[in-house]
Amino acid sequence: MPSSSLPSTLSPGTLRPQALRLLLIRNADDKAAAVRALPPVSALSLEETQAVLAEPPGVPGRPDRPELRTPSDTKSRAVGSPEGRAGLLHALAHIESNAIDLALDVLWRFDGMPEAFYLDWLQVAREEALHFQLLHAHLAELGYAYGDFPAHNGLWEMAEKTRGDVMARMALVPRTLEARGLDASPAVRNKLISVGDRRGGEIIDIILRDEIGHVAIGNRWYRHLCMARGLDPISTYAALAVQYGAPRLKGPFNLVARRAAGFEESELALLETPSLRA
Repeated sequence: MPSSSLPSTLSPGTLRPQALRLLLIRNADDKAAAVRALPPVSALSLEETQAVLAEPPGVPGRPDRPELRTPSDTKSRAVGSPEGRAGLLHALAHIESNAIDLALDVLWRFDGMPEAFYLDWLQVAREEALHFQLLHAHLAELGYAYGDFPAHNGLWEMAEKTRGDVMARMALVPRTLEARGLDASPAVRNKLISVGDRRGGEIIDIILRDEIGHVAIGNRWYRHLCMARGLDPISTYAALAVQYGAPRLKGPFNLVARRAAGFEESELALLETPSLRA
């Protein structure tokens, strides 16, 4: 993307325009490597947090493959076969590729937040890039590459829906969709370990550790925004889930991980009462 397509007052070293440039990269490996190669925070300016950036065409940059289908059209395979295990790892790599896009999108799209907000999401972007690289490298050990299986676009679809409200984004991406990953991680890890994939299990452990922190960041900024707007977090979340068509949450829930990620006991109690879930 030529630099002239961004406001001339913003230098390439400014964090938010830099995030937008990286978001437009189409190749997933190149994007992950570029995110991990970002200079240290001290070399990235946070002076332009109030700037409103125009959205260019091509957000997010996507490779030609994988083919994107609806969730109902993407079949799961038994992990007992090499192809089945590769399919599972591919699905996880696709989630992490989307998670890179989501973190970069938060960085450039939402202006006017405190500096700590942008530093938090820069950390998230770096860690999601590492997760993708770990999974893609492990997938390659089985003779497959990212793009070899179809995938779905559910994470980015919610990003599109919440593009106009940072509070809705915090509520429905990190603390809803990504929190579902906390719930799913133990079962995924057990599947991989059950077929002798110890390295796969180790990668899931790394991802779960980091994702607890990512969901905690979503929780923290969601509550910050609710407080700033004088809103009750629990009732507001329920209203946002209905307004934006968030998926209905289903157990089993990883309550230990959710507590570590900052969910309050009152929220966890609602999860255990099906009729009261969003």
